[in-house]
Amino acid sequence: MNVFSAQTNRTQLILAAVSASLLTSGLFTAYNVYTRRERRRNLDRDILQSIASQQHDYPQHLQPKDDEPLEEPFLRIGANVNGYDEELIREQLARCYAFFGDEGMARLRGKSVVVVGCGGVGSWAAVMLVRSGVSKIRLVDFDYVTLSSLNRHATAVRADVGTPKVGCIERTLKQISAWVEVDSRVEIWRKEDGGRLLEGADWVVDAIDNITTKVDLLKYCHEHNIKVFSSMGASAKSDPTRIQISDISYTMYDPLARSVRRRLRLQGVSSGIPVVYSTEVPGDVKLLPLPEEEFQKGDVKELGVFDDFRVRILPVLGPLPSIFGLHIAIYILCEMAGKPISNPLPIKNRKKLYERLLRDLLHRESKFVGEQINKLPIDEDDVALIFEDLHLGRSVVPPHVVPTRPTLLRWDPAKPLTLENCVVFEFSEAEKHIRECLTPCPEEARPRRTPRDVWGDEVQAIVERNTAECAKYREWVGL
Repeated sequence: MNVFSAQTNRTQLILAAVSASLLTSGLFTAYNVYTRRERRRNLDRDILQSIASQQHDYPQHLQPKDDEPLEEPFLRIGANVNGYDEELIREQLARCYAFFGDEGMARLRGKSVVVVGCGGVGSWAAVMLVRSGVSKIRLVDFDYVTLSSLNRHATAVRADVGTPKVGCIERTLKQISAWVEVDSRVEIWRKEDGGRLLEGADWVVDAIDNITTKVDLLKYCHEHNIKVFSSMGASAKSDPTRIQISDISYTMYDPLARSVRRRLRLQGVSSGIPVVYSTEVPGDVKLLPLPEEEFQKGDVKELGVFDDFRVRILPVLGPLPSIFGLHIAIYILCEMAGKPISNPLPIKNRKKLYERLLRDLLHRESKFVGEQINKLPIDEDDVALIFEDLHLGRSVVPPHVVPTRPTLLRWDPAKPLTLENCVVFEFSEAEKHIRECLTPCPEEARPRRTPRDVWGDEVQAIVERNTAECAKYREWVGL
């Protein structure tokens, strides 16, 4: 009987312990569910409050009820950031934490970024920096939103026309991340007091479209060891596959980058500034026309609000500047989080090939003219243009195969070697072209044949078409 009674008591104790554990676990789970629902409820109310503040005609079911007082957007539980719950902040940035880790996000969230130029490029960079965790940002731009800004600006809407660009960006950033510190400055950056607007910056985004101010900013940052990322020209471009990140010293085909690079080099800055630019050579794009009465006022260069700021503008497709801004944001984010993009892969990454093509061309030109040549009238950038853009990495001769041993040669022996008079052959085709068109013949032998005679009208038409493309390129880059 005692044995039976002891077993019964043991069983009762076990059941009581299990019941207590289940009850405790249930209460704990219920508490977590309740607190999370409360946080969600308050977050929803904050969103509704933001919507209501815009004074738009939203559906009635989205409006907060009169008898429900709007509370703080986040419950003040645990560690807070400027009064906002850290747990909810981490939930909003969960995907970034998964990518960069706690240590990387701690570094990123502790950094400060200054965006100079808040148009089509700078606005997108600012938005994505804050969406990804940057908690302190300064926006610098003297310009105001216009109707034409709406095709490319990240945050501007029709109600913002006539207001500062930095203002509409600040509004959106605070709606995205309520804890972000935004310092908006409706000012123009000038080198005379440049340090004031860059004070405390860990990174500077240069999205200025005026070359003089851009060069001044880049030189100032370089001299004062302030990290800066610069945007080159996004206007008149349409091919997103040609956009790339590189050092300023490696840029090609971009006329803005070309001018910035030359001016910086004259001031002793040759490299060390990452940029985003496009290798695309635009087609038939021109400056937007000015009314005739504007020309009658005098020199159009003197019609701007500020000295050296453009009056006439190039066409721009809205997605292109946004892609430039996103390139800037991801590069800076990775740098600040300790996962840098250490060696951005250029779109045109065949430098050794270009060097060989240029070296072989120099050797063949020396043989053609009958004396040693030390320098050709074209360089590696020109070789890249001829090979990649004009011939698309293929032979000029149908069926336009991808050469296993590409060779550059002068096309017409009667004309000087230029961009227009240089073509791509497969090696065997090059040997034939040299033999038939470029090799000097004794007077008693048959005369040289013309390239048209050797390769036909179709190939000649391709060369002439490429000549027209070269003319556009020269006009674009200012050669």
